[in-house]
Amino acid sequence: MPALDAVIFFDTRDSIVDIVQSVGRVMRKAKDKQYGYIILPIGIPSSKVKDYNSYIDSDPQFKSIWKIIKALRAHDESLVDEAEFRKKVKVVTDPSGKGKGKDGDGHDSGDGHDDGQQLPLSFPDLPLDSISEAVYAAIPRKLGDVEYWRDWAESVAKIADRLINRIRDLLKNDEARSAFNAFLKGLQDNLNPQVSEDEAIEMLAQHTITRPVFEAMFSGYSFTKNNPVSKSMEAVIEVMDDHVVSSETESLEKLYDSIRERVRLAKSDKSRQDIIRNLYDTFFNNAFPRVADRLGIVYTPVEVVDFIIHSAEAALKKHFGTSLSDKGVQILDPFTGTGTFMVRLLQSGIFRPEDLLWKYKNELHANEIVLLAYYIAAINIESAFHSQYPGEYHSFDGIVLTDTFQMSEVRDLVDTVVLPENSERVNRQKKQDIRVIIGNPPYSAGQDSANDNNQNLKYPSLDEQIRTTYAAKSSATNKNSLYDSYIRAIRWASNRINDKGIVAFVTNGSFIDGNAADGLRKCLVEEFSTLYVFNLRGNQRTSGELSRKEGGKIFGSGSRTPVAMTVMVKDPNHLGECSLFYHDIGDYLTRQEKLDIIADFKDIGSINWNEIQPNAEGDWINQRDPIFDTFVDIKDTFECFCPRIMPQS
Repeated sequence: MPALDAVIFFDTRDSIVDIVQSVGRVMRKAKDKQYGYIILPIGIPSSKVKDYNSYIDSDPQFKSIWKIIKALRAHDESLVDEAEFRKKVKVVTDPSGKGKGKDGDGHDSGDGHDDGQQLPLSFPDLPLDSISEAVYAAIPRKLGDVEYWRDWAESVAKIADRLINRIRDLLKNDEARSAFNAFLKGLQDNLNPQVSEDEAIEMLAQHTITRPVFEAMFSGYSFTKNNPVSKSMEAVIEVMDDHVVSSETESLEKLYDSIRERVRLAKSDKSRQDIIRNLYDTFFNNAFPRVADRLGIVYTPVEVVDFIIHSAEAALKKHFGTSLSDKGVQILDPFTGTGTFMVRLLQSGIFRPEDLLWKYKNELHANEIVLLAYYIAAINIESAFHSQYPGEYHSFDGIVLTDTFQMSEVRDLVDTVVLPENSERVNRQKKQDIRVIIGNPPYSAGQDSANDNNQNLKYPSLDEQIRTTYAAKSSATNKNSLYDSYIRAIRWASNRINDKGIVAFVTNGSFIDGNAADGLRKCLVEEFSTLYVFNLRGNQRTSGELSRKEGGKIFGSGSRTPVAMTVMVKDPNHLGECSLFYHDIGDYLTRQEKLDIIADFKDIGSINWNEIQPNAEGDWINQRDPIFDTFVDIKDTFECFCPRIMPQS
């Protein structure tokens, strides 16, 4: 048996004894005490475990632990909330007291949680805190949320298909067809002229499936009746036949009940974020996979979000002597997803209390093209604001259902019939002098095959700007990758802040040294006065030792590409060439180790940067040796001594 490195303690009540005894474990309870302990000793190898998160998830000995966890949850539903779980479940990595691990509240727990008796155990020199945190990270995932909702995924996908077919049948009715055509025109005016009838039908299906979820997530406020886009969806469905459409989702009532109960039990902000992330991932990846694939949707880790936000604040202070809290600093998240960036900004403490309402009502902006993500973001941001600013309810009028890239294109007449309020928000945002852009742009260079029928949308004006800048300065033969969504986002954001402002993105990191991105790199140092590039590595499109060296993927299974966090500053008062600062996170790091490093840094002000001088070819790192330019071309040498033999006539 491997060395015993960790003991897990579960505080519980008498009635759980039978559950524990049924799996062969022990219950200890002192006289006259309401609570006892279930002690679950776990043997973990004392060497060659680089990633305890992966080990704990996959090791067979933990199967019985997960059974107990689920039994405990059935007995005490409050355990579904992570904050409650950490209060009641203690992970003790060294009960002997020699290497004191941490309990769920971060307190030393070397006393073994009993009357002072030490357990006679000897522990090797291990990263005990890493073990305990890995256990804490794994256990809530096993409480049933994700697995239970994932069990519904196949049903949701089938119901979505059935609902789409039902809506198509209803469109044979003239009145329904007329209402739908007006709705489609409204989407094309608000989002993109290329929105198809099938995509519009899919959006109605998304709305119908998810509206009970949003009502549950924000009790006391009818999202369906108050959100401008939701109201428009409801109006179209009502004309079609609300009862007939909604009847397709009746079989999902148990799922809705589960979500309502889960929301009720969520006590902490982090727990509510977990619910939103889990729902988002489960619904999208399974019910509407084409949308997720085309837009490259992934959920940004909170550590990354916080770093981007605090780095934008640090850059503002350093380069402009202002703060995100100051009036006049307009802030935009153009690809808001579920609204995590805006939520964390509201919760960051950066906004002074006296500025909070003003910023929320006037100077915070968020765009989202995907209906379900837009709904979640609206609820998420409004909920975060009201947790900071209780009292009269204020909706978040800064969020817009729109295609951010399309906003810079020549547009048709703006919709004033189907989505008029949303259209007004689009126009209002376009008039703002945006100073700070933050976020996680989508990563998508296009469909894998023509058979996918899942092409990215075209943006003639934006793509022409890429052609005349990034592509024009590139020496690569194949320049298709320069039209990847994240590069479009950089081009769009650089244009949007004009000659003054900050862009802080987490993106695909391939641009740092990719061959086709040499033109992009040249343009970035021309257009911006200061660049901070934090390379998080994680390129898993490699193999063997190189793959291991790249380390863990920041987005988990959401992306196999390298990742970088980049803060780009345009300061019209900057003198001289662009200052380019670069930092590589390092080799062989796990995902969690990378996130811990990011959290420790907090922002760009804490990093020991390496200042880089780009060469004429646009190399930033791994710069080519100029001596190669002096070598004789082997082709010319060969032809000199071995002239081609001309074919006989």
